[in-house]
Amino acid sequence: PPRRGPCGLAGLRRGAMAGAQGAFSLREVLAAFQTCVTERREVLLGPYLCGWRGLIRFLHSLGAIFSFVTKDAAAKVQIMESYCRGERREEYVSLQSMVEYELANGLVDVQKRSGRPDSGCRTVLRLHRALRWLQLFLEGLRTGREDSRTSVICTDSYNASLATYHPWVIRKAATVAFCTLPPRNTFLEIMNVGTPEEAVAMLGEALPYICDVYGITQELFAQHKLLDLP
Repeated sequence: PPRRGPCGLAGLRRGAMAGAQGAFSLREVLAAFQTCVTERREVLLGPYLCGWRGLIRFLHSLGAIFSFVTKDAAAKVQIMESYCRGERREEYVSLQSMVEYELANGLVDVQKRSGRPDSGCRTVLRLHRALRWLQLFLEGLRTGREDSRTSVICTDSYNASLATYHPWVIRKAATVAFCTLPPRNTFLEIMNVGTPEEAVAMLGEALPYICDVYGITQELFAQHKLLDLP
């Protein structure tokens, strides 16, 4: 079984409340993603959403620059938390159980969207795409030099991931906003784990877990042809 962390399903409400208050720390993201994957390679949705709460707080701490991502991600996390607490919550313990349940019951709009609420599969897919951008961006911050331009790191990461799914207007606004990003060391300080060197070390510890979660999700969604849901 996975190691117990602060972000099980029972901790979602507590995590959300705490997330609205104290300062962000990269430690909470590391703790969440560390407990995400079980020995059977299943992705637990409780820790996954808790990790996302932490990532949203990180982006919020940088001001309105990333609001085009954080607003959508926060809405998606809220949808998923309602599934995890809902009547069929036992079907939403893991990503795998959710996919199996929703596909077996015809709850996923594969060709075009209907008028019903968004499925968990569609909702997680949007978070999954944004996670790829954050993974690339954080890796760029980790491996960059002290004088590396964060605007370039962020734009390159965005163009290699999320930009594909955004209309031209949002892509243009995003790349203009990235030009106002603070220096690399400011990002590392915002992570609240000590010196820039300590932040880089913790990124090195956290990113393999985020990578692992992303890889399992990508494989699962590819297997069930869910990577292009409308």
